Amino acid sequence: MEPIPATSHAAASAELLLRVQQSVEGVIRGKREAIQFALVALIARGHLLIEDVPGVGKTTLAHSLARSFNCTFQRIQFTSDMLPSDVIGISVYNQQTRQFEFRPGPIFANIVLADEINRTTPKTQSALLEAMNESQVTVDNRTYPLPKPFMVVATQNPNEHHGTYPLPESQLDRFLIRLRIGYPPAQNEKEILRNFAANNPLAAVEPVMSAEEVAEMQEQARNITVDDALVGYLLALVEKTRQHEHLTLGVSPRGSMMLYRAAQALALLEGRHYTIPDDFKRLVLPVFAHRCVVSSRYASALRKTDQAEAILRDIIESTPVPL
Repeated sequence: MEPIPATSHAAASAELLLRVQQSVEGVIRGKREAIQFALVALIARGHLLIEDVPGVGKTTLAHSLARSFNCTFQRIQFTSDMLPSDVIGISVYNQQTRQFEFRPGPIFANIVLADEINRTTPKTQSALLEAMNESQVTVDNRTYPLPKPFMVVATQNPNEHHGTYPLPESQLDRFLIRLRIGYPPAQNEKEILRNFAANNPLAAVEPVMSAEEVAEMQEQARNITVDDALVGYLLALVEKTRQHEHLTLGVSPRGSMMLYRAAQALALLEGRHYTIPDDFKRLVLPVFAHRCVVSSRYASALRKTDQAEAILRDIIESTPVPL
């Protein structure tokens, strides 16, 4: 029996992912790119940060994405009085066995919605660091693996809003992609009012893929071909962020790896078994912008995140693309 060509695997995966995308688009109207980037984060074995003002569909996107996969899902509503044990779990003494028993927290799920993550204290935010980086948690000197696949979808309101705690750079660096949904176009908002005002749009979302199929696609993405010339292009972009006069913090090696994996996932999403320069160019802003820290000397009326994106656009324009 001859092996199935890589192109056939990629086409089958792309078709399945397209069904997921269409399912989510039935709820989140007019935001195709945001949905695609969410799928890229999942297939690239990364985590997603959705940052925007209240009411534009951050939580709905996370819910609809989770409902499209037949896997375990937990939602954590972060508040200022939440403790780390409320996230990862706690050891409880059993009087009958006279031993401590670990009771897992909501972090033990395939997809975890960390809703309004910046409304909790840095101490509780840090409880996610080990889970996001190593897919495990440590409680009382014992390590517990998390289920596979594992993905954190976090939402946050902009830091200008009252009652928020800005995420530190070490926490932001754990997110593969940060995206903003934005307000819907007028025509799409009219559809939302007509179709969803009296109904729950999430009720119509049916599971399209199983956890096993997601894990299989994640393995397929690892095998997507990345040409050496594109690796050099990626590293050139990274090096310019580290040397830019308006950035006090450039992209870390983890950030380089995240863009590499994201480009592989985007290629799989589009049915290719190889990456192209446009994969990297499309992903630079959502993968790098939250990793760059703009110097305070770079005076601008824009927010820090917008300044970082403007700098990255200049870097993309000034970096030669391999032929």
